[in-house]
Amino acid sequence: MKIIDAQVHIWSQTVTPPSGLHRKVAKFTAEECLKEMDEAGVDAALIHPPYSWDPTSNQLALDAAKKYPDRFAVMGQFPLDDPESRKRIHGWRNQPGMMGLRWALLYPDQQKALHEGKLDWVWPAAEKEGIPVATMAGLFLPTFRKIAEAHPRLKLIIDHCGLLRLEKDAAAFGNLDELCALAKLPNVAVKATGAPGYSTQPYPFKNLHDGLQRIFDAYGPDRFFWGTDITRMPCTLPPVRDLLHRGAAVAEGPRPRAGHGPRPARSGSAGTTSSTESCRERAA
Repeated sequence: MKIIDAQVHIWSQTVTPPSGLHRKVAKFTAEECLKEMDEAGVDAALIHPPYSWDPTSNQLALDAAKKYPDRFAVMGQFPLDDPESRKRIHGWRNQPGMMGLRWALLYPDQQKALHEGKLDWVWPAAEKEGIPVATMAGLFLPTFRKIAEAHPRLKLIIDHCGLLRLEKDAAAFGNLDELCALAKLPNVAVKATGAPGYSTQPYPFKNLHDGLQRIFDAYGPDRFFWGTDITRMPCTLPPVRDLLHRGAAVAEGPRPRAGHGPRPARSGSAGTTSSTESCRERAA
């Protein structure tokens, strides 16, 4: 079974401190990321450039994908407030290693632009070009639903399980019903990235298992992607990987009881575990 991490960040500088709980280090290189992946038995990863603290990170990610084509691919981005960016979306995926687009849309100015419709050009353009878009949609699920319904051929990915970013434990699942209801839209998928960071408990973070199981049951293995966002984790990569293997042990058998954690997909699907090809299939 190949294991693909659906979200990691690398950076070469910090014009502002890394956001949230990310490691407060000046840089985190592709080679450092690969070292941690190798220690945990992770085969490949999808880089999400942390543009907010390293404006050069998009090119850095592409360079890593070029240097290590069997280990990295990229969900890139460009500045949404730059009028010239509208020209960049055409042919975006022609860049070697580029799989799609990702904006967290965390900051007040981004949220304001979203709700005022200033980003409305992005969704039809990405749909036309066949470019998947990932975002922290847990912050704006009603607006996200409208986008998904209006653009049924646009593949959309909800980051970080759609959990409430500043909450912990049960409170982090405050919009779980709304999130699971979105699974009825076939163009919506969820990334199970960063999950341990939402628990105040130690490994194996049992108070997250039931909520994650509900998300998995709603979206299924083809639309639920395992990942770490390792630089913001309260643990190293191996424990997060081990959670995946604990689920894999029951994936072929009966549905695990509540508290046993979500079942990963079988190797080769585009879900919580996958091959490099399946990551590309989801982006295709």
